[in-house]
Amino acid sequence: MSQQTARRGGTFWALVITSVAGFMAALDNLVVTTALPSIRKDLGGALGDLEWTVSAYTLTFAVLLMFGAALGDRFGRRRMFLAGLTVFTGASAAAAMATGIDSLIAARAVQGVGAAIMMPLTLTLLTAAVPAAKRGMAYGIWGAVNGLAVASGPLIGGSLTEHVSWHWIFWLNVPLGIAVLPLARLRLAESHGTGAPLDIPGTLLASGGLFGIVYGLVRGPADGWTSPLVLTGLFAGSALLFGFVLYSLRAKNPMLPMRLFRSRAFSGINAASLLMFLGMFGSIFLLSQFMQGVLGYSPTEAGLRMLPWTGMPMLVAPIAGILSDRIGGRPVVATGLFFQAAGLGWLADVSQVGVSYAAQLPGLILSGIGMALFFAPASNLVMSSVLPKEQGIASGANNALREVGGALGIAIMSSIFSAQGGYESGLAFVDGLKPALVTGSSVVALAGVAALLIPTRRRAAQLAASGERTAGPVLETASH
Repeated sequence: MSQQTARRGGTFWALVITSVAGFMAALDNLVVTTALPSIRKDLGGALGDLEWTVSAYTLTFAVLLMFGAALGDRFGRRRMFLAGLTVFTGASAAAAMATGIDSLIAARAVQGVGAAIMMPLTLTLLTAAVPAAKRGMAYGIWGAVNGLAVASGPLIGGSLTEHVSWHWIFWLNVPLGIAVLPLARLRLAESHGTGAPLDIPGTLLASGGLFGIVYGLVRGPADGWTSPLVLTGLFAGSALLFGFVLYSLRAKNPMLPMRLFRSRAFSGINAASLLMFLGMFGSIFLLSQFMQGVLGYSPTEAGLRMLPWTGMPMLVAPIAGILSDRIGGRPVVATGLFFQAAGLGWLADVSQVGVSYAAQLPGLILSGIGMALFFAPASNLVMSSVLPKEQGIASGANNALREVGGALGIAIMSSIFSAQGGYESGLAFVDGLKPALVTGSSVVALAGVAALLIPTRRRAAQLAASGERTAGPVLETASH
């Protein structure tokens, strides 16, 4: 076998392995939402308990992402990827076999731990296996699979619950995990980061801060924003994150070097990612309920009608990756975000009791194209905005911000929905849905503005030539 063939085989298997693992972790963000009524019927529990079957995963996933990336950099990315995948697969089986609501919540929390270790390492392992000139296409496929998983969670969960059993939303992960584990052991190359010692104080500050904020955001709509626990979580979390920033500015080997944010590329793409997930998660959360509760579709029917949005990444994201290789990621990401904002604005305008599917379709298509144009180039921009040895840190930070953005989006848009409308009637639901979608559209448009602040390829080259870079490679010089 020639060296080129071996490299091509390594690229192929790295893409398959990391895409499947990313799909599993991303899918479990929203896959439970449409199964909650069936879970409650079988296992019992109050409404607050059912909410924790979603929140337990989101919380542990978000707060441990950067720590998972740091573990991979320190002890080996392939080794820790295998460990995270093992934990995730085992916890999925435990969730499927849960006999009570408490054991299901515990299994979901452990799932989040495994996903937090596994997910940030998928990009670093993929980057190490793919030649620089081909990374845009590889990120495009990876982004398409992950984007589809995030957006199609309600469809897959609803279909399995309606036609088989809610247990199978968790059993689905088990054969996938068992198949990927030996492939990852045999086909992925080991790599390390800086080799610096683990930053335990930074990890505790960041994890505690993110836990407090995400807890407050998740519980705010249900418990009230003036609830003592919610206020404690938000204020204590903010204080801990502020302490994390101050600590990281002075630490010798911080988990997340603050100097990375001196780069407009790194700061811009992370701001755009947080805002994109804020608008997208909140919108999907409400629109799925609108299609079922107001328009009368079953979970499966609602998911199928969302396919022009949720299925579009499979068609467009690989093309977006190729475009980012040719013209740079900045214009592709910005265009995608403005498309997504336009789609949400359209849906806000046409949403009413009895609205036809034909009237909604243009907004769904625009949103789907926009999401597809975002995912692949965004991954490329994140990974090419830092030094190779810091890509694990960058991936963990970006994924953590996306998760926090998703939790923030559901909390903010649910709060707007509750203030302006409610579940009393279809008309009341629409009264709350419209301003929430307008908010989502505005936030995603703001993400597009943030993307425009990323340096262009020509500007990056000028900075490199003049020696003005201070935070590693500026945007796209690593892949162009």
